[in-house]
Amino acid sequence: MASPSRSVRALVAALAAGTALILLGGCASEVSGTAVAISGASIAPTTTSPPRTTPNAPPVDDGGSVDIDVEIGDCVSLGGTVDEATIANANCGSPQSNYVVFAKTPTSAECPADADQYYYETYFDIEQGALCLDIDWIVGGCMDLVGEFAQRVDCATPGADTRRVVTILEGSSSVDDCPDPAQYGFEKDSRNFVVCVEKL
Repeated sequence: MASPSRSVRALVAALAAGTALILLGGCASEVSGTAVAISGASIAPTTTSPPRTTPNAPPVDDGGSVDIDVEIGDCVSLGGTVDEATIANANCGSPQSNYVVFAKTPTSAECPADADQYYYETYFDIEQGALCLDIDWIVGGCMDLVGEFAQRVDCATPGADTRRVVTILEGSSSVDDCPDPAQYGFEKDSRNFVVCVEKL
């Protein structure tokens, strides 16, 4: 009997042997968390899905098994749909990159609550491993947040919900520390940083 594997070859071998092997990928439906308005900002914050109620945890490599070979700090291109996600390696900051891996856990429920997204794979409906992901924000760069996954866009031709990164503040958990022209930011409480953005 084929054991859980991270390669497509295992799936082909299992099907040839008549063994039922189910390896599925999934992810969260939207960016988690809330864009919080800076005190006195004129643009209302945009609310996305609420944070998951998992305990806060520092970024760790805590095992689990997924088909893609990535390390913490590597970037990926996440696409497809929430139920049938696709994932591929990408160079951080490139047009293809939309998320960066900040932790690896046995299940998606173990990702910190302030993760923007997560990707996991299952074997007979049991999660085998998860990647905890943040949007691959680049200072001065733009991301469009419409749809299931953030997408890098040209700031000169913004989309319906495009954010330009003004700065990323390490050691802060308050959007009120964001400088002009940021109108609001994404607070990462468990990891103590804020992504300060303006909406184009």
